[in-house]
Amino acid sequence: MGQNGITVLIVEDEVLIRMDIAAFLENEGFTVHEASTADDAISLLNANPDIRVMFTDIDMPGTMDGLKLAAAVRDRWPPVQIIITSGHRQLTDQLLPIQGRFFSKPYEHSRIISGIREMVAEG
Repeated sequence: MGQNGITVLIVEDEVLIRMDIAAFLENEGFTVHEASTADDAISLLNANPDIRVMFTDIDMPGTMDGLKLAAAVRDRWPPVQIIITSGHRQLTDQLLPIQGRFFSKPYEHSRIISGIREMVAEG
């Protein structure tokens, strides 16, 4: 577990984007798990009950997109806080199909950090 005790799952199919945010979060003291598909994310959630936040892109290949993944996580792992991001869609926090936060790409890393810390404190 990271020094701040927060474990984050990043679900992003674009490897450079995933590596960038993962490195940034790790440098900030978070423990990070990475997945490139929703199926991989579910496997990681099953294996790592310490995950507190899932950070997912909407548009991904595979059996489900990020919005369907978010709904599945909300149903199966309700304590996990959810952040959704997209470079192609514009949503507000209020328009998300689940309780969570939305950040459009390109996002500011510092806003992601603040969002994660606020969500964990509230949750």
